Parts: sequence; structure tokens; C-alpha cells
Amino acid sequence: MMVASVVLPAALFAVASWVSHRDTHAVADERLDRSLDILHEHALKVFQTVERVIAEVEEVLRGMSDDEIRANDRRLNARFKQITDALPQLQGIAVIDRSGRALVSSNAVPTPRHDLSDRSYFTAHLDGDAGTYVSEVLSPRLPGLGTYFFTLSRRRPPIDSQFNGVVSVAVLPGYFEEFYARIGRSAGSYYAMVRDDGAFLARYPVPTYRTEKLGPQSGLRRSLAKNPDRSIYSGRAQTDSVERRFGYRKLAGFPIYALAGTEISAIQAEWLGVARSHLVFGLPATLLLFAIIGLTLKRTQRLYAEADRREVAESALRQSQRLEALGQLTGGVAHDFNNLLMVVSGSAQRLRRDLTEDKHTRLLDMIASATQRGESLTRQLLTYARRQMLTPVVVDLTQQLPKMEDMLVRSLRGDIEVRVVVPEVPCRVLIDIGELEIAVLNLAVNARDAMPSGGVLTLRVKPVTLKGEAVADGLSGDFAALRVADNGEGIPPDVLARVFEPFFTTKEIGKGTGLGLSQVYGFAKQSGGTATVTSQVGRGTTITLYLPQTEEALPEVLLAPEPPVVTRKSGSVLVVEDNAEVAEVCAGYFDQIGYRVEVASTGHAALDLLQAGAAVDLVFSDILMPGGMNGVDLAYAIRQQYPHLPVLLSTGYSSSAQHALRQGFVVLQKPYGLAQLEKALAELFARAEPGERQEGKVRRAQMRSGAAAGH
Repeated sequence: MMVASVVLPAALFAVASWVSHRDTHAVADERLDRSLDILHEHALKVFQTVERVIAEVEEVLRGMSDDEIRANDRRLNARFKQITDALPQLQGIAVIDRSGRALVSSNAVPTPRHDLSDRSYFTAHLDGDAGTYVSEVLSPRLPGLGTYFFTLSRRRPPIDSQFNGVVSVAVLPGYFEEFYARIGRSAGSYYAMVRDDGAFLARYPVPTYRTEKLGPQSGLRRSLAKNPDRSIYSGRAQTDSVERRFGYRKLAGFPIYALAGTEISAIQAEWLGVARSHLVFGLPATLLLFAIIGLTLKRTQRLYAEADRREVAESALRQSQRLEALGQLTGGVAHDFNNLLMVVSGSAQRLRRDLTEDKHTRLLDMIASATQRGESLTRQLLTYARRQMLTPVVVDLTQQLPKMEDMLVRSLRGDIEVRVVVPEVPCRVLIDIGELEIAVLNLAVNARDAMPSGGVLTLRVKPVTLKGEAVADGLSGDFAALRVADNGEGIPPDVLARVFEPFFTTKEIGKGTGLGLSQVYGFAKQSGGTATVTSQVGRGTTITLYLPQTEEALPEVLLAPEPPVVTRKSGSVLVVEDNAEVAEVCAGYFDQIGYRVEVASTGHAALDLLQAGAAVDLVFSDILMPGGMNGVDLAYAIRQQYPHLPVLLSTGYSSSAQHALRQGFVVLQKPYGLAQLEKALAELFARAEPGERQEGKVRRAQMRSGAAAGH
């Protein structure tokens, strides 16, 4: 036993050290992979933004000759400078003629006619269309621009099939290096962006020699030859001879790689720290092993079980945080997209009054159709981001699901059997019925595609009580678990973790947007629950929606019919909108229905107009506005100071919209047309009618007040 008390702990220490060594390196690889996710997404967004800038420059110059460009040097310089000022990653924009001399630049006016014909971003396009060319790091030739840059360039549209010059956008490596510095806080971190020929575009730590290039025998170049898209490897850096663990990932559509690394010495130090902690605890344990060996074995088992539970919980938390970050980004994009759709749809409607020829009508119909598809796409994005305005009502899923069976049968193929299984006890939830039907239909369509040879689709609901389970985002309480299961092909493990991400799809191009399951996830989260997925390849997939149960009773009477249209056809309206193009569209709508329009760009400006005695019969305001006062704040101020003045609010998305609905304000969802505006005005004026006591309207206000429960 004395020998065993020494040999056994020593053996255990050796095994623990080996396991710790393996796990430490595995964790280091996971950190590299997560860092590459961030670096790749950041770089790709920047490069795509630059491509859009090039496209915008080409659109501005469309139809202009070189002489016209030179004649408009000052105007074009101001236009391009406005673009570069708005994007901190850009140093400048330059348009180069076919001889290699600058036509116009955002950095100087008048534009210096420097000869740039020897620059790689020009010569790369001489022999043919090189697409979007990414240059090496260069030093500027213009005075006053003492910083390094690299460029993305593209051929200008040819004239008579002849080379017509280049559009070049200069990007600052320092922009990437500042980003790398913010995320590279751990010891030994190394980040870079490299061309496929080994030329560095940006690095952290920032080097003194900017134009350094990796040779063909460097570890990265040799690894790229074997794995051209992504890989993780160990090697000694050619630039500073430091041994590191490297990972790289190729930017889709560009010959560029995001590179992340960590020093092997830092990984070893982390492992040695764990090993020393094992030793510190191992020596006292050895001295007491003779007396407490039984207790030690049991305690070890509990520790490993707890470690496994924590690993599951941490993995679920990381995935939830990742989806939350994607949701915030998606919501912001959808908001801006709604404003764009407003301008497009409103302008198209105004053009219909002036353009009556068949060819113009067809083009306007195409614009209207594309706008409707964009509106549908935005609605799905807002649902995923939990910014969609919901109209929740109390629904018993045991009654609602059987009603949806016929809809599903009509939407699926004849070789797919639909089964609906509900319990005898009620499962009442507070949800938006329309969003529920869309979510179930999305799940059914995905199941149909996973069963090309037919199968069984099962919808099952049952009440469950959660107690902070990691698999359900740590939710606790009484929930209704709606499970949609198929016996199709199943989902591979490497895809399973990404199924709820927006725009992620494994379907062929044109057969899926990747927003179906995103809508399901966003609907469940906005309703106060969550969605989970389990799958086995070859055996099928089950997606479960956890929706919180409610004690509220089902509605006993139907809603009263919508009030008749009571739109005033004359008067004056104050439009409060910070986006000038959207304000112009709004003004056009009001002009069509007989209103005189005044416009204010901020809430404070609107109040100033009212206090100055502006005679208006209605205030129409966007919710999201700059200046410290949003649309809801403005509506409150008007309600206090001018209680008889109606206020109509609009928004693409805003968390304040739900609060405004609860307070009795009418909110119009962007993008909207003339018909939707007239309907909202009818509801607004109907509410303002004295003596109104319609029970249906009271219920609608209560329903909107409850929408925040899912927000």
C-alpha cells in the first residue's frame, strides 16, 4: 500500500498532465477557430463594402467621358470624399484613365495628374478583366497622405470594347490593425491578413517593415498548397522566427486569407500552470490517500460529472450569444433596408401617375414585385432579430394544431403523411397566430425537402416544466413543447449548430434563402421561449419550440369589425422624419390624399414649429430619430401640450414601438404604401371620435399592449 500510495498518484499525475496537455492544445485550437470566425467576418464585410463603393463610383461615372469627368472634378471630388469620410476603413477613391493618369480623386482637388501606370492595381487590368484586384501594401505618392494603404481595383466599363481605365479604392491597413488590437488581448496573440502569394496586408503586432512577403517555403505557403481554404498548423514564423500555432481561413471570392496565431510558449505556459495546480493538490492527497482513497474516488467522479455539465452549459451559452449577436446585426440591417424599400416603393407609386405606357408599367410592376419580396425578406429578418411587431393572443395549441393539418397537407406532397398528436389537457400560450402558422409551415417545408422519397411528419405538443436546462437556454417555468419531427435524411453534426443562423442553407442556389429556421427561432425567442434541434443522419430531425404557458383565458367573443375608413381629405400635416428621401415619399403620399405638408427633421424642430404657431391637423413622425428625442418622446410631449392634436407614428423596427402601442398610439409599420397609410389614418381618426365605445377596438388595444411580452 505504501508503494501504491506513491506509484498510483504519480501515474495519475502523469495521465492528468497528458490529458491536460491535449486539452490545452485543443482549447487553443478552438480559440483560434473562434478568432478566425471574427477576423473572417470582419474582413469580408469590409471587402464587400469596398466592392459596393466601387459599384457606386461606376454608377456615378456612368455615361461620362474622361473630359466630362475632368470638367466635373470638384463636384466628383466632393461626392467621393463624402463616401470616404463615412467609411473609416478607406483612405481614398481614385479614377484612372486608360493611360494610367488620375482623372479624379477624393483626396485632392484639383486632382493631380500623377502617372500611376506602374502601380500593380493598374497594370493588373491591362491584359484583361481581372475582376476585383487586391494590391500589395503601398506607400502614397500624393503629399500629405503619409500612411500605407492597399487597394481594391476594378476595370471601368469598356468603351467600344477597349480598355477604359480603372476605379481604385485605397484601404487602410491600420483600420484592421486597430481591430486586431482590440480583440488580441491574450498573451502571444498574432493576427494578420495575407494575400495568397504571401504578401501581408495588415498585421498585429504592427510591424516596422510593411511590405514584407512570405517566401514559397514558409509554413503558410506550404500549408496553402495542401489546404487552400482553411487549416490549423504549427510552425516557426518566417517573419520573426517565433514558433506559433496558426490557423487561416480564405475570404470567399477574394485571394485573401485571415490568419490568427498564438505562441506555442503561451500554450505551454498555460498547460504548465494547470500541471502545477495538479501537483499542488496531488501531494497533500498522496499523504492522505491511505485514509481517504474511497472518498477521493467518489469525489473524482462527481468532479468529472460537474465538468461535463458545465461544458454542455457553456457550449449552449456560446451558441445563444452568437445567435444574439447575429440577431442584433440583422435587426440593424433590416431597419436600414426598410427605409430603402420605402423610398423605392413610394417613388414607384408616384411614377405610376406620370408613366402610363405599357413598357413603363411593366417596369414599375417589376419594381413593385421586387419591393414586395424585399418587404417579405425584411419581415423574416426582423422576426429572427426579435424586432417584428407581434399581435399576440391567447391560443390553445391543442385546438389550434388540428386546424393547421389541412393547410400542411395541401402544402406537402402526397407521399408525406401528416400526424397531429395533442394531449387532453389544454396548452394555452400567448403568441401571434400568424407567426405561428408561418413557423410551422417553414418547418413542414424543410421536412418535405428532407424526405424526397416520402415519409411521416409528426406535430406533437405537450406541457413541460423546465428547471433551467442548458438545452433550452436556461429557461425555467411551465412551457408548451411543440415538436415537429420527420423521418428524413437528418442533419450532419457539423451543420446542426448553424441551422438557426440567417442565410445559412445547404440547399441548392435558388431553392432556399436560409431564413426559414431563422424565422422559427426568432418567433420562439420573441414569444418568450426558445427553439432547439436534434437530429440523427438517416433517421430524421426534430425541432422543438418551447412557448411559455399562460393562465389567461381564451377570448370568448370575436373582435368587432374594422372601423370604416374615416380619412380626412384636407388639412395640414407635420411630417417628422430625419431621412430626407423617406420624408419626400411621405409628403407625396399625404399630398395625394389632400394634405398640405410641412417637414421637420427632428423632434425638437417639430416642437419648435408647433410652439411657433404652425397650424397643423396631424403629426406624422418616425420613431427612430437623432437629436436626443425619438418619435415616442415627441408623441408624449404633444399629448401633454396639445392633447387634441392626433399623432401617427411609423417605424421599420424599434423596441419603443411596443411601448407606444401599449400607450394607445397608432404605429404604422415600414415599408408602407398609400393604402396602408390611409388605413392607419382611419384608425387614428376613429379613435379620436368622441363617445367611441367599440369593444372591438378596446380588445385590439389590449392585444397590442401585450405584444411586448414576446419582444
